[in-house]
Amino acid sequence: MGFIDFLIRLLKDPRAAIASWIAMGVAPTLGFIFLIVFIETGVVFFPFLPGDSLLFAAGCFAAADATTGKAALPLNMLLPVVWAAPVIGDQCNYFIGHFFGRRIIESGKVKAMTPERLARTEGMIDKWGPLAVFLGRFFPFIRTFMPFISGISGMKWRRFTPFSVLGGLTWSTLFTLLGYFFGGIPFVQNNFELVIVAILLISLTPTFVGLIKAKTGKRRGRGRDAEPARHAAADAGIGAAAGAGAGAEMLSNDLSGADVLSAETIAAATVKDAVDLTEVTPQD
Repeated sequence: MGFIDFLIRLLKDPRAAIASWIAMGVAPTLGFIFLIVFIETGVVFFPFLPGDSLLFAAGCFAAADATTGKAALPLNMLLPVVWAAPVIGDQCNYFIGHFFGRRIIESGKVKAMTPERLARTEGMIDKWGPLAVFLGRFFPFIRTFMPFISGISGMKWRRFTPFSVLGGLTWSTLFTLLGYFFGGIPFVQNNFELVIVAILLISLTPTFVGLIKAKTGKRRGRGRDAEPARHAAADAGIGAAAGAGAGAEMLSNDLSGADVLSAETIAAATVKDAVDLTEVTPQD
């Protein structure tokens, strides 16, 4: 329970978590920051750990305090730590995917690795190639799965690494400096939790938009596939009705006096059956 409580506090208020670490010293604080960013990036089982918000909060503590004029975390020490953590984490996650990825997916132990997220990650790789490694860095969950899927997909390490390094450096620098320059604004200080929530929502917006588009596209695709099936079934019913009508006429001519169904009755019944079939057939 202690570990779970620690994660809940970290997700709820990373600024308070960092403040408690600073009380232990600068070195332990930098160690915790490195560890969390590394795990979020490098271990596929922990995609829910805070990344953007933690870097923003760390940047706030790197800015000089308005009262004392001193910073709780030296920026020249913080930046190398947040640069190294995602780069090393990506490498670790890539080789986990390369050597153990298939077995991990088949085990079903990574609940966060849903088919939709896997499909979105693979779609980015198919569309953008190695550039997807750079772009995926800015999407929560996707940045954890991207190096893992890259390792599974057989992307060459020499193609993966340059974009991984560039994405890790850009992402970590951007959010740390956002906290450094804007964390001291009174509104941000007084509404820090709301700012963290806003950062999370902004980070997750592209993921939500992508999922909505994917589901909308599937529904439209099903609708387009259903129309030809209905027309084909109706055409088949009409053709069958015509053939049945011709057969009925031949029987009525050859078997005078026999009680046979009329062509109109057979045609109507055949068309009705065809229409009923298209209505009850599930449209996948």
